[in-house]
Amino acid sequence: MPTVPIPTTPSYIPEWLEERSAGLLLHLSCLPGDYGIGNLGKTSQDLIDFLDEAGFRFWQICPVGPTSFGDSPYQAFSSFAGNPYFIDWSPLHKVGLLDKDDLTTLRSLPEANVDFGTLYEQFWPAARKAAAQFAEKPAALEANYGSYDVFLKDHASWLEPYALFQALKAEYGKKPWWMWPNQLRSYKSALRSNKESAISVETDLHKFLQYVFFAQWKRLRDYANSKNISILGDLPIYVAPDCADVWQRPDLFQLDITTGLPEAMAGVPPDYFNPDGQLWGNPLYDWPAHEAEGYAWWLERLSAQTRLFDVTRIDHFRGFHDYWSIPADREDARKGHWELGPGLSFFEAVRERFPTLPFLAEDLGELSEGVHALRQAAGLPGMAVLQFAFDGDSANLYLPHNLSPELVAYSGTHDNDTTRGWYESAEEEIRGNFRSYLNVSGDSVPWDMLRSAYRSVSRLCVVPMQDLLSLGSEARLNRPGEPFGNWTWRLTAAQLITLRDETSVYLREQAKASGRIHRKKVREN
Repeated sequence: MPTVPIPTTPSYIPEWLEERSAGLLLHLSCLPGDYGIGNLGKTSQDLIDFLDEAGFRFWQICPVGPTSFGDSPYQAFSSFAGNPYFIDWSPLHKVGLLDKDDLTTLRSLPEANVDFGTLYEQFWPAARKAAAQFAEKPAALEANYGSYDVFLKDHASWLEPYALFQALKAEYGKKPWWMWPNQLRSYKSALRSNKESAISVETDLHKFLQYVFFAQWKRLRDYANSKNISILGDLPIYVAPDCADVWQRPDLFQLDITTGLPEAMAGVPPDYFNPDGQLWGNPLYDWPAHEAEGYAWWLERLSAQTRLFDVTRIDHFRGFHDYWSIPADREDARKGHWELGPGLSFFEAVRERFPTLPFLAEDLGELSEGVHALRQAAGLPGMAVLQFAFDGDSANLYLPHNLSPELVAYSGTHDNDTTRGWYESAEEEIRGNFRSYLNVSGDSVPWDMLRSAYRSVSRLCVVPMQDLLSLGSEARLNRPGEPFGNWTWRLTAAQLITLRDETSVYLREQAKASGRIHRKKVREN
């Protein structure tokens, strides 16, 4: 393994982490909303108002790309596009692109969960009508969202391939790109085929949806920043096999040039919890090809995140040091092997492009000293999850007394059970360790955990919304390894009102007592 010097001083704490602060974890899809899923409209602003009142500085969300099969935000059709499901239809109704009746079926979707199957069926008729109406009378929407032509020009490098990719998927029955006709199995060859003109209505649809998404996103981020709230986003290290990124630049991935399929796939090796390991199925990067281009594709990918978020969490940081490579013909991850990632040379390019390093490394799991050394040499903060702390070992790295300022302390993440669910399902020894360490009765575990996180030395602590509501396992958002049935939980409008009325003052008191009330402006607009 490569050796990397470890800094001897905490000089790698970036500017965004200089102050003590608190954050709330709640994905956009989980917000209340009138159209079957959380969106970029009024309820997002209501949440930001709550965050401001409660003394939070950060709102953390999961990736916001267009989700593919399985509905996971970590498997998207593009690293650059936004998820059109998050569009707030109300402004389009107000300017006459949609009638009230066009939104009736979307308004009838469940309030307490996301029904992705029905949402898919009901979303696209409204989207197609809005796009058609916009093509005929764009002025009203452009008055609010800016020039459509300028948007197309500014985002052409990824938008043109993405729109064509989505249009071809519709043309060929949603099949993955490697099952399309030979002349369409890469962006370059598809352009030569002149197929685009025959499906222009469909490509225009996807361009229009991205125009609306990014206009609404900018308004939401500006509103958050006006309240001194920063948005902390998330970027998966890998891309989905069936996505516009791979289709546009297959030369940057470890693919079989004859079939387009991965030669090897991403995952993690067997451990105590997963005897077969985890086979994710994502294609692996051809890192020498990336290095030869100065990591240009990755730098543009990160740049796209900085246009969305104030800070971005980079998932599975370990993969930059070494990654588990699984032969494509395997059915599980047991027969993989470790390969070296790009290491410090990648992060030197990142620091040159982004001197303020608005990034957070997801460095959870069993990690070598080399991974820790790389993170510190790269200048990135890491993560600690308090649910992993109470095994009875006083040297456990996740116990509050073993944390360090640059580690962001989480009570739990989107992949964990809720804190109440975790406690109720844990062995009695773990529960006893928790009660003994925090000197509590265990009658209010989510709030006990929150107070512990707030009082830790970590500059930033983050708590999931479910813990503020003291919800159990029924509100868990994701169960890793289960491909379906995740990402459906939603906060209701009544719950958000109750939180603002009953917990804002107490949360602000906790933030003030632990020095986590923000003082600086987060971004000048």
